Amino acid sequence: MDRFGMSRRTLLKQGGAALTGWALLNTVPLGVAPAVLAQTGVEILPWLGMSEENRWAPVVSNQLSWGKLDSWVTPPDQFFSVSRFGNPEIDVDTWQLEIVGLVDNPMTLTMTDILTWPRQEIDFTMECSGNDGFEWLWGLIGNARWGGVPLAPLLQEAGIKDDAVEVAFYGADSGEITVREQVTTQHFARSMSIEEATNPYNMLCYEMNGEPLPTRHGFPVRLIAPGWYGVANVKWLSRIEVRSRRMMNLYMARDYVTLRKEVVDGEEAWTESSVGRSLLKSSPARVVRSDDAYRVEGVAWGQPIAKVEVKIDDGPWQAAVLDKTNVRRFSWRFWSLDWTDAEPGEHSITARAFDTEGNIQPAANDPLIANKVTYWESNGQITRRVYISA
Repeated sequence: MDRFGMSRRTLLKQGGAALTGWALLNTVPLGVAPAVLAQTGVEILPWLGMSEENRWAPVVSNQLSWGKLDSWVTPPDQFFSVSRFGNPEIDVDTWQLEIVGLVDNPMTLTMTDILTWPRQEIDFTMECSGNDGFEWLWGLIGNARWGGVPLAPLLQEAGIKDDAVEVAFYGADSGEITVREQVTTQHFARSMSIEEATNPYNMLCYEMNGEPLPTRHGFPVRLIAPGWYGVANVKWLSRIEVRSRRMMNLYMARDYVTLRKEVVDGEEAWTESSVGRSLLKSSPARVVRSDDAYRVEGVAWGQPIAKVEVKIDDGPWQAAVLDKTNVRRFSWRFWSLDWTDAEPGEHSITARAFDTEGNIQPAANDPLIANKVTYWESNGQITRRVYISA
């Protein structure tokens, strides 16, 4: 018997044959570190001006410490979390998940029911959509191996009706929300289109790095939607509702909304869009020194990475070396650049990523970034500062 209160191994054997296609994604042990991190005897130089003060506690916890990054996966106790309505404690023995709404066969599932379905694993780097939106929000990101059951077959068994347009996911966490002076208690909820929700990569997740989900990460079951910002990955799932109308609640239509100015026919116009899929992004992670040699190390994520370039001060863009350890579709990619002409003094280091479709991470003065007045979806090029002593 385990933390779930049942023999999980016995139940999972029933679906073992279905794992083959997914197991190929995860043949590398969790403990294997990328070569860029597998170094000993190096000195890590601190970034300048990066305060570790948490101004949003207790909503936000565990910003990633880039200088201490030493593993391809992020341990759950170091993985960031954002909790708008606190962290509910749920008894797995009484927990149930409803699949209701515009379905032919409404379902109520217990954990025992969930565990009878074929299990899958996927490696996914999750980032908060507010990461880097302020100068003190720079570590709301982590990478984990998530385990659970595919969502699409469950929705297929429930039978989505023809007039359905989207699927809404409700968490057990709730709080008071005011709309036009009317105060109501509502559960945290986000939604996706039918096509998005039935993507084969989405899962009802009950494991994180091979262990049951910790409470603050959504125990006993959360949604994992690889390729989406963290807000879409609803924790403490309690209900899945298939709907005929788009959800326009707080976290779809009023908060987590990007406001951007555009110029249309010579006139300014403002657009509002709900935060959705992750965007292409990279960041210098640290500078290391070994004897008199310096090296810039970093990470890229958000889309399949083709290459990363690095600029030091006002110099030319230089091609970084992509690490080939643990290359996964939805996980971060480590990179490095030997800094051969490092001189004493303060320096700025900027990185930009290119994805396999030819897209480039935008510069800070790109209209996509410069004309955005909300802090969500801030994927502009990141510059860090470092000091090299004489």
